[in-house]
Amino acid sequence: MSPTAGPVVSPWTWALRRLVVAPAVIGLTVAIWVTLPLWLLGAAALSPLLPGRWRALRLFWVAVVYLTFESLLLAVMLGLWLASGFGWRIRSPYFAGIHYDLVQGTLIVFFREARRVLALRIRTDGPHPPRIPERPVLVLCRHAGPGDSFILMYALLHWYAREPRVVLKNTLAWDPAIDVVLRRIPARFISPDPVAGEDLESQIAALATGLDRDDAFVIFPEGGNFTAERRERAISRLRRLGLERMAQRAEEMTHVLAPRPGGVLAALDAAPDADVLMVGHTGLDHLVTVSDVWRELPMDKQITMRWWQVPRDEIPEGRDERIDWLYGWWERVDDWIEEHRVDG
Repeated sequence: MSPTAGPVVSPWTWALRRLVVAPAVIGLTVAIWVTLPLWLLGAAALSPLLPGRWRALRLFWVAVVYLTFESLLLAVMLGLWLASGFGWRIRSPYFAGIHYDLVQGTLIVFFREARRVLALRIRTDGPHPPRIPERPVLVLCRHAGPGDSFILMYALLHWYAREPRVVLKNTLAWDPAIDVVLRRIPARFISPDPVAGEDLESQIAALATGLDRDDAFVIFPEGGNFTAERRERAISRLRRLGLERMAQRAEEMTHVLAPRPGGVLAALDAAPDADVLMVGHTGLDHLVTVSDVWRELPMDKQITMRWWQVPRDEIPEGRDERIDWLYGWWERVDDWIEEHRVDG
């Protein structure tokens, strides 16, 4: 199976995403830039009515920058598709490298502007991972909103010179640029609640097979963003399966969901030489919906990330032992979040 293979997409869904959503994003971007003075005046007038310093104006500008990069990426990737022989060589190593460079450059410029406008600081607590890749790594990150995915990709590409292979929810395929670029480099869109007969573990194992020295396989073991409702459902699910001890451990974790071990175990088996990076973060919690972003997008604050590198020889071999090991690490991540989270 190709590591870039995704779930089967119906022709109607493909046409809607590529022929309707993508052109609509480009059209919206052009319309906003043509009428930009009116938008700026409106956002400036609204800002004094909202909490925070120029909140509406700053959020609007970040949205404009995001849409602009989205549109530019779509245009450039169309050019790459043409240059590859109308898609004939678009998934070759040469063009995959170009796409990684394109994503890295876009994230660098976007994050510099977003951090400047929102006055954000990103700090690493504890030791950094090696900045010169020595061997592949499996990256296991807590999930608390789409913002953590972007910052994680930025850090892996820009700070640590890694080429990520990411497993992510299929709903993100409705973002046109994400959909196009992640179907040209090793990645996998999956559903957290697969249909009958869909073997997600085999798909994840295929993506984690054959990692190079500078590859980073990225997975979010919780399977979705943290919410109180999802936490309760995860605990109830463990009890329905008769896993009372795991349910009790999940109840003691208040900032993360109980990890789903299947994908992690499949990746560990498929990449026997890879170390593991555990990633925790605070400052982007609960940014799930558009209204969450409007209310809680951090401004004038600090985002803290914590990396723990686990050497391969410290990972147990048996399935039950690895599940217990994963829960133990997730409890450690939960404790770290409790210690470093910022309320309000």
